Amino acid sequence: MTALPTGKIPALRVTPMPADANPHGDIFGGWIMSQVDIAAGIVAAARARGRVGTVAVNSFQFHQPVFVGDVLPIYAEVVRVGNTSITVFVEVYAQRNPENVETVKVTEATLTYVAMGPDRKSRAVPPEIPR
Repeated sequence: MTALPTGKIPALRVTPMPADANPHGDIFGGWIMSQVDIAAGIVAAARARGRVGTVAVNSFQFHQPVFVGDVLPIYAEVVRVGNTSITVFVEVYAQRNPENVETVKVTEATLTYVAMGPDRKSRAVPPEIPR
């Protein structure tokens, strides 16, 4: 069993449904990739203070299958900021068996986004706002 990470931003929490599964009951990898892109995009857009676009999926690893009914907390953190780009590391966990909750890390990925202006062209990422 795995503990959920501390210090990372909980970007999204989703539950896959039967339409997201193959005939064997495993959730499609593409569905998980989509959720990861959404979660990382939320974090990248917050850091960019505006629109971003996915420019690269640097790495994507599936560690365990995901099943219908799993609750998937998705955590994301900015790991690099360039002039116009933001790289985000994402971890996906599955919480299953509601009677005796088991948490397992199912996926991790690194994606890169580019900050975009209203003209949909790249723009500089503004300085980070101190907290």
